[in-house]
Amino acid sequence: MQKYSCLIVEDEPLAAKVIQKYIKQVSFLELKGICSDAIFAMEILQKEKIDLIFLDIHLPILKGLDFIKTLNSSIHIIVTTAYQEYALQSYEFNVIDYLLKPIEFNRFLMAVNKLKHSMEVATLLNTNPNPREREHLFFNVNKRKAKIFLDEILYIESLKEYIRITTNNKSILTLFSLTDLEEMLTKNDFLRVHRSFIVAKNKIDTFSSTDVEINGKQIPIGRSYKETIISALQENL
Repeated sequence: MQKYSCLIVEDEPLAAKVIQKYIKQVSFLELKGICSDAIFAMEILQKEKIDLIFLDIHLPILKGLDFIKTLNSSIHIIVTTAYQEYALQSYEFNVIDYLLKPIEFNRFLMAVNKLKHSMEVATLLNTNPNPREREHLFFNVNKRKAKIFLDEILYIESLKEYIRITTNNKSILTLFSLTDLEEMLTKNDFLRVHRSFIVAKNKIDTFSSTDVEINGKQIPIGRSYKETIISALQENL
């Protein structure tokens, strides 16, 4: 079984102990260390390969969200905090999940299963034994695996913890992170145009400075994405 190395960055000993206890109950997680601040965590990251960090926001010296800015994009983050008001801001940093203290085990399990699922799909995509085969992914839909060919996708919409994938002939709803899927699709001509939308570049029918249109669906362009998206689309003009 593939194991994912993880690190706890938490200055509250009791909270760290709870997360450590939960990690021990999950067979695919392997704890590499517990740090009371981000500076100590940086030292461990120089020595160990870490897949996942359980990160508190209110840390001494360097705050959690500032710490995320220093990290390699290959390191996944699950935020663990008592403060709900940072949830929206944290998702701008592509975190896997946002857990509010006190953390229940079932909620912890949902978060780490998101990581496991996205890592497994990424591995399958990157180790396709037949490069000539049409690229595709499988998604969990109603306890079954649904195959989606990448060249059939029109756009993908984030709906909190779920995503809706729309093709020419169907639409599926599945539990998945839009950010994780974005990383898998970067080599396949897809564009993140909004915090809640990814679109297939070659399926865009029309666009303006505020939106793109695909198959009659108008999709907004987020302000933070506007310059990059308009530049990418004008390359083909």
